[in-house]
Amino acid sequence: MIRTVEAEPHVSAPVLAAYSYCEAVTGQQARNFAYGIRLLPLSRRRAMSALYAFSRRVDDIGDGSLAPDVKAARLEDTRAMLARVREGAVDEDDTDPVAVALAHAATAFPIPLGGLDELIDGVLMDVRGETYETWDDLKVYCRCVAGAIGRLSLGVFGTEPGARGVERAPEYADTLGLALQLTNILRDVREDAGDGRTYLPADDLAKFGCSAGFSGPTPPEGSDFAGLVHFEVRRARALFAEGYRLLPMLDRRSGACVAAMAGIYRRLLDRIERDPEAVLRGRVSLPGREKAYVAVRGLSGLDARHVTRRAVRRRA
Repeated sequence: MIRTVEAEPHVSAPVLAAYSYCEAVTGQQARNFAYGIRLLPLSRRRAMSALYAFSRRVDDIGDGSLAPDVKAARLEDTRAMLARVREGAVDEDDTDPVAVALAHAATAFPIPLGGLDELIDGVLMDVRGETYETWDDLKVYCRCVAGAIGRLSLGVFGTEPGARGVERAPEYADTLGLALQLTNILRDVREDAGDGRTYLPADDLAKFGCSAGFSGPTPPEGSDFAGLVHFEVRRARALFAEGYRLLPMLDRRSGACVAAMAGIYRRLLDRIERDPEAVLRGRVSLPGREKAYVAVRGLSGLDARHVTRRAVRRRA
């Protein structure tokens, strides 16, 4: 069973400053993620911000304009910083606020820091320009860049004592991460194509006549682009349904955080399903008021119960 150890009530000024830096990064960069973690108690919110700030640094290296060999070197430098955190070699006087905050969070919560190594591995796959023939191939990448984040987050959330099936909590957290990442891939299909990246499996692209790629605001000529999108949406929905089994294993506020973040992405998925070609015209997003509404539903438990009922009906 995974147990959460709450952070010490007294936090030194340098550590507070490091957390403040991470929270600022999260607030500025994580438009969807930030809505969920607002529902957490302060110590967990800080820890999640530290995880996000580290992840943001890794993503920014991968998405930047540097040459691939320079990106790879910087990612390995970031891995070296992570090793120092894991070894307890980072103190509060370190000049890197992300390292300081992450080191403190790792002493307050049982965070499986190896998941951040997996994240670096996933971004290195981007740097190498890897493509994916099958869904099983793509799952390897998704587990690195998103499933690992789900498992890391579970280290902060912890699980409720005596929760049924709690030994499968990391599996469900990983699956929910896959659902979020597949939704991201659908949302960003044209933007990624513009950066020379194709994530959807080649097998799926060929099946729906989309192997030529996505270079403009309209589908490839002669393709069944809507069919492709609906196929991937069904896959993502199945992953959400499985991943939502995590929620009863969390306390109310951690469950609300997960329900809010997942709920925002499920609504994105709904929009993409209604208008598949929208992802070729621009980024599909939700207005802030709708994200706030989803967060309130998550806190009340309404969104989680709604998804659970839908999953039960589909299995029936």
